[in-house]
Amino acid sequence: MSTTSPEAVKKLLENMQTDLRSLSMECKKKFPPVKEAAESGIVKIKTIAARNTDILTALKENSSEVVQPFLMGCGTKEPKITQLCLAAIQRLMSHEVVSEAAAGNIINMLWQLMENGLEELKLLQTVLVLLTTNTVVHDEVLSKAIVLCFRLHFTKDNITNNTAAATVRQVVTVVFERMVAEDERFKGMAEQPPAIQGNSNRRSVSTLRPSAKDAYMLFQDLCQLVNADAPYWLVGMTEMTRTFGLELLESVLNDFPGVFLQHQEFSFLLKERVCPLVIKLFSPNIKFRQGSGSGSSASPAPVEKPYFPICMRLLRVVSVLIKHFYSLLVTECEIFLSLLVKFLDGEKPQWLRAVAVESVHRLCVQPHLLRSFCQSYDMKQHSTKVFRDIVNALGSFIQSLFIVPSVGSVSSTNTPAGGSGSGAQASAQSGVGVVGTGGGLTTQAAFEYRGTWIPLMTVSVQGSAKATYLEMLDKVEPPSIPEGYAMSVAFSALLDLVRGITSMIERELAKEEEAVARGGPEPIGPAHTDTLLQEPQAQQVWEEMVNACWCGLLAALSLLLDASTDETATENILKAELTMASLCGRLGLVTPRDAFITAICKASLPPHYALTALYSNAANLSNKTYSIQGQNVQIISPSSESHQHVVAMGQPLTSQPQGTVVLTAKNIQCMRTLLNLAHCHGAVLGTSWQLVLATLQHLVWILGLKPGVGGGLKPGRAVEGPSTVLTTAVMTDLPVISNILSRLFESSQYLDDVSLHHLINALCSLSMEAMEMAYGTNKQEPSLFAVAKLLETGLVNMDRIEILWRPLTAHLLEVCQHPNARMREWGAEAITSLIKAGLAYKHDPPLSQNQRLHLLLLNPLKELSNVLHADIRQKQLECVLQVLQSQGDSLGPGWPLVLGVIGAIRNDQGESLIRTAFQCLQLVVTDFLPTMPCTCLQIVVDVAGSFGLQNQELNISLTSIGLLWNISDYFFQRAEIITEELEKEEAILLQQACDKGETLNRPFHPAPPFDCLWLCLYAKLGELCVDPRPAVRKSAGQTMFSTIAAHGTLLQQPTWHIVVWKVLFHLLNCVRKSSTTADKEKIESGGGNILIHHSRDTAEKQWAETWVLTLAGVARIFNTRKYLLQQLGDFFKAWEVLLDHIQSAALSKNNEVSLAALKSFQEILQLVTPVKDSDKPDTLGAMDIPPVLMEPLTAPGPGRPLPRSDSLAERLAQRYSTQPQLPPPGEEQDDSALWWSAWSTWYRTGTECTRPPSGGGDKLAFVPSQPFLTALIQIFPALYQHIATGFSMDDLRKLGIILHGAVSVPISSDASPFILPSYTEAVLTSLQEAVLTALDVLQKAICVGPETLQVMYPAIFEQLLQFVEFSCKPPQYGKMETKHVANAKYNQIQLFAPAEWVALNYVPFAERSLEVVVDLYQKTACHKAVIAEKVLQNIIKTLRVPLGLKYACPAESTWKLAVSSLLKVLSIGLPVARQQASSGKFDTMWPKLAHAFEDFLFTKSTPPDNLSIQEFQKNEAIDVEVVQLISTEILPYANFIPKEFVGQIMAMLNKGSIHSQSSSFTEAEIDIRMREEFSKVCFETLLQFSFSNKVSTPQEGYISRMALAVLLQRAQEVLHRYVEDERLSGRCPLPRQQVTEIIFVLKAVSTLMDSLKKTQPENVDGNTWAQVIALYPTLVECITCSSAEVSSALKEALGPFKDLMQPPVSKVQNGES
Repeated sequence: MSTTSPEAVKKLLENMQTDLRSLSMECKKKFPPVKEAAESGIVKIKTIAARNTDILTALKENSSEVVQPFLMGCGTKEPKITQLCLAAIQRLMSHEVVSEAAAGNIINMLWQLMENGLEELKLLQTVLVLLTTNTVVHDEVLSKAIVLCFRLHFTKDNITNNTAAATVRQVVTVVFERMVAEDERFKGMAEQPPAIQGNSNRRSVSTLRPSAKDAYMLFQDLCQLVNADAPYWLVGMTEMTRTFGLELLESVLNDFPGVFLQHQEFSFLLKERVCPLVIKLFSPNIKFRQGSGSGSSASPAPVEKPYFPICMRLLRVVSVLIKHFYSLLVTECEIFLSLLVKFLDGEKPQWLRAVAVESVHRLCVQPHLLRSFCQSYDMKQHSTKVFRDIVNALGSFIQSLFIVPSVGSVSSTNTPAGGSGSGAQASAQSGVGVVGTGGGLTTQAAFEYRGTWIPLMTVSVQGSAKATYLEMLDKVEPPSIPEGYAMSVAFSALLDLVRGITSMIERELAKEEEAVARGGPEPIGPAHTDTLLQEPQAQQVWEEMVNACWCGLLAALSLLLDASTDETATENILKAELTMASLCGRLGLVTPRDAFITAICKASLPPHYALTALYSNAANLSNKTYSIQGQNVQIISPSSESHQHVVAMGQPLTSQPQGTVVLTAKNIQCMRTLLNLAHCHGAVLGTSWQLVLATLQHLVWILGLKPGVGGGLKPGRAVEGPSTVLTTAVMTDLPVISNILSRLFESSQYLDDVSLHHLINALCSLSMEAMEMAYGTNKQEPSLFAVAKLLETGLVNMDRIEILWRPLTAHLLEVCQHPNARMREWGAEAITSLIKAGLAYKHDPPLSQNQRLHLLLLNPLKELSNVLHADIRQKQLECVLQVLQSQGDSLGPGWPLVLGVIGAIRNDQGESLIRTAFQCLQLVVTDFLPTMPCTCLQIVVDVAGSFGLQNQELNISLTSIGLLWNISDYFFQRAEIITEELEKEEAILLQQACDKGETLNRPFHPAPPFDCLWLCLYAKLGELCVDPRPAVRKSAGQTMFSTIAAHGTLLQQPTWHIVVWKVLFHLLNCVRKSSTTADKEKIESGGGNILIHHSRDTAEKQWAETWVLTLAGVARIFNTRKYLLQQLGDFFKAWEVLLDHIQSAALSKNNEVSLAALKSFQEILQLVTPVKDSDKPDTLGAMDIPPVLMEPLTAPGPGRPLPRSDSLAERLAQRYSTQPQLPPPGEEQDDSALWWSAWSTWYRTGTECTRPPSGGGDKLAFVPSQPFLTALIQIFPALYQHIATGFSMDDLRKLGIILHGAVSVPISSDASPFILPSYTEAVLTSLQEAVLTALDVLQKAICVGPETLQVMYPAIFEQLLQFVEFSCKPPQYGKMETKHVANAKYNQIQLFAPAEWVALNYVPFAERSLEVVVDLYQKTACHKAVIAEKVLQNIIKTLRVPLGLKYACPAESTWKLAVSSLLKVLSIGLPVARQQASSGKFDTMWPKLAHAFEDFLFTKSTPPDNLSIQEFQKNEAIDVEVVQLISTEILPYANFIPKEFVGQIMAMLNKGSIHSQSSSFTEAEIDIRMREEFSKVCFETLLQFSFSNKVSTPQEGYISRMALAVLLQRAQEVLHRYVEDERLSGRCPLPRQQVTEIIFVLKAVSTLMDSLKKTQPENVDGNTWAQVIALYPTLVECITCSSAEVSSALKEALGPFKDLMQPPVSKVQNGES
């Protein structure tokens, strides 16, 4: 119910009347005046109530009268009455019906009561009600009321005192509240602030409004009182305590800061009165030192001791002043703060330090205040660095607590013991984010350092400074401070300071960033600002704050961290260090940031752990003390013996093994903090990533975490070294730690580019250190932390891989070259994983559109090729394989690079590498040729070629040649597409070259690009064709020739020029060179159990095979592509070169080569001048190579049949606008030059190879083999067809020389069984066959040829006759000794094994030649040339030899054949000779013929002993045949025949008829062996012609007679001699010979007798008969002989004489008697 409501008013009136009645009742007896006044008062009230509508106002106006009765009542000093009155007065007051005058009266009355000591509590109550309910009391009245309260405070009664104290406080508050209300009322009214007056008139300040004036006066007097001066306004004060005064001052300052800030008068008071007062009162505390006694004689005046109540209250006042009026009292605050810092000194009393530290704590929870300090002091020149000093003082304070008090002497003011965390080598293991379970479950939380143990208590809630000792207002004596209290407060202060500053700055930073993000104005940098003078930039302030405080903080925190034994405390310390590090990082303050991080790092590692990174980085921090004005923060080394819970044991990561180190739980906790720091604040770490990572690396090492796939770390320890010991506690942590570690690097994706670079650089340099350490030791496991993490970082930052790719991969490449295998392996693992991931990642834009990035990603793959270590190359190639398998289709511009990697093989790399690389290549060739740019095809060819050339793995070389075939196939199938693409590319390149003014530089330039591709392929195969390994050469050769054959049609005509000269001939040259210089040493079996066939057991033989292949291939190309090649300008030159190669190969000492060369020769001779396709005989069908037609036919290659593409060559031809043309008609003539060139080659070859060796018995002399010679000769017929038209005698002579030479070559004895067939007939060797064939061809050609050719017949005869001579006189081959085998039969050959060389089988050859001669002669006897050249004479001359030798001939068949041939020839030739007798062309022949007959019929050789009788008779029959020939063909024509010849014939027949016995026959055979038949025929012939009636000339008859006479004469002599000898010999038989002779003579006589009888008598000369008869007596004498044979012959001889026995006639003859 409101006091102004009618009900309230009514009630008030009633109450007042009741009060007055009560008063009158009480005073009725003793105090009548009072009673009267009371009663009149009742009337008065009633009157007012009746007259006025506004009763309250009326009451107030009349309040002096209304109150009067009560005042009088109080004046009675009667307690009961007084109480009643006071209650009534309070009621009036509460209804605010007391006027100013009334109030004054009331106060006066109360004053009296106070002076009388009555109703003190009631008085206080009344005053309070009076002052609080209304504002009527002012000025002196008010001051009197206040003084009244003060005086009551100092009574004897405690209750009164306390109540009064409370009342005073309330009254003071009321006074100030009135002023605030008054200000509120006048707010908004314009007001000229009056000029500030000096303090001349302290009594009043005229410029203030009433309430303000009261407040001013009150506050001024409070200051006076505290300063022990007389008050100006509070008149009547009797006594006052400083403590109470200070409390009042504090409360006013604390409760009404606005008053002082808004009114200059009050501000003035603060400055002029309060501050000096405080400073003055502080003085005992400042001067006092513990330990210097107050009464020391040394000091001039006794020092006043600090007094706890005042000191503590002063500190409270100071706290308020600083808190509220800092802006007014900048200078004063500086003094206060400096004092505060001093109070923390070790020399001050414990309680003083405690309250001081509490005060400092109060400041620490006000970051904005701290910021102001920094701005006002630290950032001004020539000003105390207050903020820095506060922090440092806290730090020193904490350090000093750890220093045992007994060492007091050490502590002097200038250098309080301090500790800077940067120097503290505190170290232990890291860990972050684990909030401990509170520090008091098992042991009390405490700090312990070097034996000093300080418990930690909970002093206040985080962020509020709840003081304990500053609140002890009732204590007079200093309290005892529990151990650890000061430490706990300081610790809290420190944490709150950090928390406050960091959160404040971070909030502001966030705001600023937001503004920038919203596009607001950029925060003004220090460079461009005009306001710098008035208001320092926020950024600068923050930096200054951090710079000022970080040293002290770090020193204190590090020390605490080292000393902390409580998990929660440790956590808080770490959190503080972490937030500071982060803040420094955000502000870009590198040194402090690194210092904090170093501290955490050190704390993570075991004590004294040698980690250079920390010390080198801390070098600029440790090793010197930070000099701070007036304070030095020194470095304290950590206590290594802190009793921590050890949780792990492991090896330190150093280059030398050093035993083990232990990790404590605190180390692990620090490690987690470190991880947290890196995780959450990675962006600001910058260069200190290095510290963080180095530390983590060492911890990871000690804990034995090893990298796994993708770079994550997993627990696992390698075998070497003492194994890591981990407690279960840390075992459960490990997965968490390794997880955080992984997440840490995953979170690198949220870092900005710069921070990411810092991270990468740090990892790189860390890795460098690890590499340094791993040098020289392959045994010790290297630290792979950095490499693993580089990988992890790379993988999570794929989306912006470009910015970090280069540094990342450049470093990993270095790692790959490290000598330590494990290190290398991880380097390679990292780099290959990154490349694979990079290629697989879905970039934006995709790689296909971002060529630069694509190449960037692949580049390190290429760089790996420079690493020499095989394991790295293995990884590299495996990576390539995987890349191909996954991204092969989309490599695009990366192909050259990938192919480069595959192709970067070297022979020193070992098989497995090459095998892997080759797998890649196979994959490329089988799957990816269509997807790669055509410009890369050349690279593929090169790479495949390089695999062919490597010598580690033969199979790969061979397979790669197969790949080249596949590639060529591909080219063929996609010719058009490839051509188009290459043309485009070529155009671009040409343009570029033109722009630069250079010429286009590419191999085989003028050829079109597609042809160049082929040329590269051929060139590669060409290189392989001269590989040192035979198998490779063989395979390459086959492939090369097959591709040229199959796909050569695609080439442009000019390109063929290059193929011929640069590819084929170049290859031939190389092969020839290698073959001729190859080693002839025998190669032992090819390693392992491979046997090498004897035909390949020297390098030379192996090269021979290559030469064969190459030459054959080239020849085949010339053969099949002749049509194309002939259109080239220099075909003839090429042909010459090819022939030269064939010749040199043919003359090679290797049979295989030489023979093959001839085969090639044969092949190119099969070439025919191009004709229309339809008429072309398919001579080449057998060769598996298609003839070159107008359209290409494709031959099936080694692999698979190729698709037929009829129009391809045409399309390409159109593209280059050259249509293949038919040769112009004149071209056949050109061919003759080719053939003559071939002929001269053939001739040179033949001459060279048949020329006998010059040396004598040189066993090593080279003798060409039979097959070779055969082949050589077999070439002639083919060649002859082409040169027949121009073949001259000269050429024929050349041919003859070669044929002769070839046949003369002997056979090596061990080869002879192979030359002859195995049946037992003696036959010709194939060579001999060939020779005869050659002559046959020639002879047939002459036969059908023109007349001019026939002059060659004689030459042919001559040649053949030379061969015929071989039958008796085998040709000599140089000076070689050969054993001649006349008529070898296979089974005899063993007999002549000893001889080195055998001249085989000339007999059959000679005989065959003879047959040929006869045949030919039969055909050509009448030819002019034959007659003119005396062919017949030559034949006879030649035959004379075998005929003369007869039985002495090497073979019996020879002379028989010779005879029969002679007979045949003569039968044809003699008639011709007779016809030509007159020409004299045959004159010289007759004597030769006569000699031939004679030599044959009367041979000097004897028949062999084993000749059977039948044989002998056969031979005799042959002799008879000859004689018959003479009798039929010669003698009848004697008149055409020279006389001498006939004479010789006669003599011969004569001789035959008598002396033709052989002396070598046994007795038994003699009668048969006497050649009776022959003698008989001779005789008969002789006689026939002697007595022929056809005798034409007298001479001939004479010759016959003469001959008879001789014959008879001879018979006479023989018989005579026989008779004589028989007589002389007595019983001895005569020699066999003589007996034979006599028998023969006897037989001849009987024959003669027969002949004479048969002849017409007129033909027989009388003399002859006389001689015959004269024989008779002699015959008779022989009858006595003893030999039976002679007797029987004699009987036969005597028989015919009976015809001569007739009666004698008269002597008359011719008419005479």
